[in-house]
Amino acid sequence: MNQKTEGKPAKISLKKYLRELRHLHGELVALQRWVQREGLKVCIIFEGRDGAGKGGTIKAITERVSPRIFRTVALPTPTEREKSQIYLQRYIPHLPAAGEVVIFDRSWYNRAGVERVMGFCTEEDCFKFLTIMPFFEKALTDSGIILLKYWLEIDMEEQERRLKNRIADPRKVWKLSPMDIESYHRWYDYSRARDEMMAATDTSWAPWFVADSNDKRTARLNIIRHLLGQIPYKHLPAPEVEFPPRQKAAGYIEADRSRRMVEDWYGRQAKADKECKEQRKRQKQREKAEKALSEGQGQTNAKAV
Repeated sequence: MNQKTEGKPAKISLKKYLRELRHLHGELVALQRWVQREGLKVCIIFEGRDGAGKGGTIKAITERVSPRIFRTVALPTPTEREKSQIYLQRYIPHLPAAGEVVIFDRSWYNRAGVERVMGFCTEEDCFKFLTIMPFFEKALTDSGIILLKYWLEIDMEEQERRLKNRIADPRKVWKLSPMDIESYHRWYDYSRARDEMMAATDTSWAPWFVADSNDKRTARLNIIRHLLGQIPYKHLPAPEVEFPPRQKAAGYIEADRSRRMVEDWYGRQAKADKECKEQRKRQKQREKAEKALSEGQGQTNAKAV
């Protein structure tokens, strides 16, 4: 992979993006029902540089499915106790059971990426990790887990633009950490770590899939479409639902909850805006009528003269 991603994707309009996303969400719901019925175990890993769009992609995948079936795992910095354990120990409890899809927002590959680059582990630790990973992932797939590994790739300029945007946007400023700034500085260290990680762990049973993520919308659509193609599923017929009649009130009187109601601030604002809009509309109609009347009188006076 080059410093710049070759052939940047064409940008997709918001209208088309939302239309395509809606369709893909329907497919994800169909996948969810199939996973649940067939007892499939699916594990999806998202890796990439800071600012690559991992969180946004995961949100796009999960926003219309059940959190009881699609679980997202984003582990914090390991505790002192966890540091004393076998490295993979804290990840194993989060692996999927039958009927679950588990999505890792960063995964055990932290060891080959951020931990290695930032010096949180030794080169020997990383070498051992990369050596054992193919065997560990073979054990996962042999146990019936469908394992998908995605690397989200962005170029230097796009990463810089996104990190600066986090500073400027009050909704995103919490995302920016000293670690992000340091990873920005160590671009080529991360590049070398990524290349070695993929060379050691890209196997036929657990291959890496690289997604061009310089454009967030196309990346999300491409990734969802791709993962749907990696998991065999069928559309199950929607269950027939018949609502029973409501039970009778049997003397029940609704309690007074006015003191506990959340203030309808936005409702009042919407009502006031609507009244203001109608008032402006009536004012324009009056002005238009007065203008027409004035012009009519002027024409009458002119004829009289």
